[in-house]
Amino acid sequence: MDLKLKLFGCIALAIATITSANVIPASAADTYQVQQTWKLGGDGGWDYLKVDEPAHLLYITRGNRVMVVDVQTGKLLDEINGFQGVHGVALDTTGKYGYISDGSAGMVRVFDRTTRQVVASVPVGQNPDAILFEPTHKYVFAMNGRSKDASVVDAATNKVIATIPLPGKPEFAATDGKGNVFVNIQDKNELQRIDANSLKVTATWPLAPCESPSGLAIDRASHRLFSVCDGKVMAVTNAETGKVVATPAIGDGPDAAGFDSQRKLAFSSNGEGNLTILHQDSPDQYSLVQTVNTKRGTRTMALDESTGKVYLVTGDFGPRPNPTADNPRPRPAILPGTFSVLVVGK
Repeated sequence: MDLKLKLFGCIALAIATITSANVIPASAADTYQVQQTWKLGGDGGWDYLKVDEPAHLLYITRGNRVMVVDVQTGKLLDEINGFQGVHGVALDTTGKYGYISDGSAGMVRVFDRTTRQVVASVPVGQNPDAILFEPTHKYVFAMNGRSKDASVVDAATNKVIATIPLPGKPEFAATDGKGNVFVNIQDKNELQRIDANSLKVTATWPLAPCESPSGLAIDRASHRLFSVCDGKVMAVTNAETGKVVATPAIGDGPDAAGFDSQRKLAFSSNGEGNLTILHQDSPDQYSLVQTVNTKRGTRTMALDESTGKVYLVTGDFGPRPNPTADNPRPRPAILPGTFSVLVVGK
């Protein structure tokens, strides 16, 4: 072999060897996993989570308070106290105010996001649960589970301007940012569409084969809604026609959902102890990317689209109590000091 050719071959081989040594296989690079666990402790159960992406904060509802966590350090920064039984947190688009559904008090609590002090309390319906901020009219929608209606609060005045009857128990809600609000009706297995302009229900859509829909997420660009349901099913609904277009499989015991518009991924957090990740191949087709093992009880989640990370919460559980007539399906007690946030990412 010519000496120059042999020398060229050796150099090429060396370059290839160095390059391959620094390349992470695609399968490893695309794998989601639990990256961190932040043990925060504290007593009480939990419900909704909410990420404030620009501020790098995670709000966690904990019964009589809301925990405020720095997602860059995993440290508890503060707690907003003085509630009777909180469920959800909504944030306005100015970065100034937040809204907490205090279910046991029948109140929406307005707090200053800088001082983290409650500045107003607005009486709403019975047991406000899901809550969201509708940006086109600057209204706060509180979905009242016990009175089966939606209270609409004008954020400019902190006054209820309408109460919208619903046909059953509302669960999670979502908005398309263009004046439509969607809410799962858990005990009717259906979706309701509310017009923020007329403050009326404008559509009722069955979710069959979905049963007991809870978590709800939205893809605003493709007009798709993602309801997670019992029976290990996610119902994907066309938000313009109300047609269920796909029913991909998920894990058992879901309570929350998310959609990452940048990465075209749909998420379901499942109480059995895993996170289902689906890829949106097209608006009507979804394929399983991964089932990430998390921990028993990780039913609620919040997605940070700016980083692609998912935050889930749970604790360690004691034995389940024996059923009684008053409590036929008792929940096991949370062991003290075990409450933690799990951070899932690539």
